[in-house]
Amino acid sequence: MKPSTPRVFLLFAASLILAACGNAALQTPSTYPSASPSLLVATISSTPIWTTAPEPTFTPTPISCDPLAVDFCISPAYFIFQRPILPPGMDSIDRTYPYASTAGGTRIPHHGVEFYNPSGTPVRAAADGWVVYSGDDTVRIFSPWPGFYGNIVVLEHTLSGAPFEKLYTLYAHLSKLDISTGEHVSAGEVIGEVGLTGTASGSHLHFEVRSDAYNYDSCLNPELWLVPHPGNGSLALSAADRSGSLIFPSFNVQYYRDQDQAATRSYQVDAYAPGMIFPDDPWNENAAIGDIPAGRYRVTFIWAGVLYERWIEIQPGILTRISLQVE
Repeated sequence: MKPSTPRVFLLFAASLILAACGNAALQTPSTYPSASPSLLVATISSTPIWTTAPEPTFTPTPISCDPLAVDFCISPAYFIFQRPILPPGMDSIDRTYPYASTAGGTRIPHHGVEFYNPSGTPVRAAADGWVVYSGDDTVRIFSPWPGFYGNIVVLEHTLSGAPFEKLYTLYAHLSKLDISTGEHVSAGEVIGEVGLTGTASGSHLHFEVRSDAYNYDSCLNPELWLVPHPGNGSLALSAADRSGSLIFPSFNVQYYRDQDQAATRSYQVDAYAPGMIFPDDPWNENAAIGDIPAGRYRVTFIWAGVLYERWIEIQPGILTRISLQVE
């Protein structure tokens, strides 16, 4: 499917409060804010401005931080899993139906991510592990109804230093299965081939990360667990009102090579569908985007007629986290 088209972004200031955390293993860059975030208010104009569009890391004891003190935080980055598709296949996640999206209300909330590739493209284990199940999902059920995923592989991974003792990866819609239940696999080993079995519309790999192999509602956003491409980092966002209740805006995330010039790339990051916030999630985010270029970003959203804005930084191989509170 085609990538999303450029969006309209309004470049105005407004009020907000954001979060910041530390990481004991990282040096604090000089560009990090050292004081409380400024509070800015402006009237929204009607005139729009167009813009264009390794190894696992474990830090079990991050420096504590005040989530409402500064602009953004560097959080523990649990980039545990390799990409299940390797070049020359398409190894980037499809942005048209990301995790927890309903595709504009046209589909059920997405419990994983998609890698669009032709049938027969090799699918690889994202990490060392044991095969919990390899077969047709009419025999063992991992979803709301039988036949949802078609041919499926589920792997169990034992972790060290991460928030979970075990995690599970799920690979769905496969045209061919190359491993059997009970086998041990190594990271990068071919476990099957891309297909369109089950309810797939078009040939692709559906990939999930779960904290419980058989619990459909134990999913986590794979974008925050997959190793980014070299030079890229990831972003987790949360947004709430003053009472602490989550809100569900659409975030505009704009990349600036130079803060004094126009954005050179932009992303629309929709909040997760309500009901897709699970207690197992270590970051409590309600929106995220992974594998974006390191650099300076402007994050904005409009809520109740007010535009909220914050400048942040993405670092290579690191998770940046922000927490926004509306008035």
